[in-house]
Amino acid sequence: MTERILITGTGAVSGAGRDPATMLNALLEGRSAIRAIESWDTSGWPVTQAAEIPDFNARALVDDRKLHKLIRRTDLVGIYAGDRAAEAAGYAKHRESLSSEASTRFADRTGIYVGSGGGAFENQYDYFPLMSEADGDLRIFGRNLADTVNPMWLLRTLPNNVLCHVGIRNRLKGANACITNHSVGGALAVIEATQALRTGEADRALAIGHDTPIEPQNVLYYHGCGLLASDGLRPFDASRTGSLFGEGAGALALETETAARARSAPIMGEVLGGGYVTEASGLLSIRDDGDGVVRSIEAALADASIGPDAIGMVVAHGNGTWLSDASEAIALARVFGARCPPVTAFKWALGHLIAAAGIVETTVAIEALLRRTVPGIATLERPANEAAALALSRTAQEPRSNVALVLCRGFAATNAALIVRAPA
Repeated sequence: MTERILITGTGAVSGAGRDPATMLNALLEGRSAIRAIESWDTSGWPVTQAAEIPDFNARALVDDRKLHKLIRRTDLVGIYAGDRAAEAAGYAKHRESLSSEASTRFADRTGIYVGSGGGAFENQYDYFPLMSEADGDLRIFGRNLADTVNPMWLLRTLPNNVLCHVGIRNRLKGANACITNHSVGGALAVIEATQALRTGEADRALAIGHDTPIEPQNVLYYHGCGLLASDGLRPFDASRTGSLFGEGAGALALETETAARARSAPIMGEVLGGGYVTEASGLLSIRDDGDGVVRSIEAALADASIGPDAIGMVVAHGNGTWLSDASEAIALARVFGARCPPVTAFKWALGHLIAAAGIVETTVAIEALLRRTVPGIATLERPANEAAALALSRTAQEPRSNVALVLCRGFAATNAALIVRAPA
């Protein structure tokens, strides 16, 4: 597996901006997208804040109005990010220069790997009025179902809508997979796409992650599990109280070096390796010694054939929950010891994007490497004791090299690590 996997385009959207550069600017300026939720009335709710995309305009994201009837909000942001990455990589422009036969082969050799949020309660909201009307009588419910629920309901709730429509819109027909694995879904899309290119399943592939978890039931249930903050998201801070949701999507256009060089594609960076493990300890439990994080990092380093000293910056998961941050800090100290590179986290500004978190943060990490900066954590007041060994800062630092490690964690104690490199 000597073929290098290059990044030829990126795309992203979140409450902090509609491209990685804008998001990085917000981080560097200490601006958070977390504010009062506007999508429903939160009066009396225990949690009232999230990082929603401001002035959400479906037409500005996806211009096909007919398609809006068949997809959900999460699909809109996923398609937007995927389209932007394909555009940045120059897929359409290159295809126009090819013969019909070569264009067909280009389509056949381009894959799509998508990490989606599979647990959207909003999928069932169409049924609520009829459930109230039927008052438990299944005969009434069944008789009126077709007249009450949108006949496009099934098509709208498919978890692979982004994979489907990005492929159609960009004429991509190669290897593909749809991954629904909570917060690590987007990171896994990158890992799977990278492996597919290494083994010759495709010459290039879009890796996409998308999620819009800001909805009433999600907020209620996460709060009930003790995972959401009451007054802001403060990664690794001694006074942290939990996480807060964000929404958005990210995408990377990946390509083998041979294929990218052959068409003179733009080179934004490189995926060096990835690792993914589970602690197999329970749905919500996390080992306090950071075992899963350590093993995912070690797997990614081995995959990249580099050592810890090669890492120039770490984008931690840093979701602001007590045990996750503590165990992650312990894991980073175990891996890097006294030579810890600058450590940052982005969720204080972007919110927790669940399935999109890892890949969106990777797009921003690449932008940060290109600018030779490590954004600070503006909400950091007093680092927790277990984070004392980490090179944390409220203000920007300089990366130790042009290589970034991005960490992502999810339910069932899943842990993913991505290592990316920017051009020297």
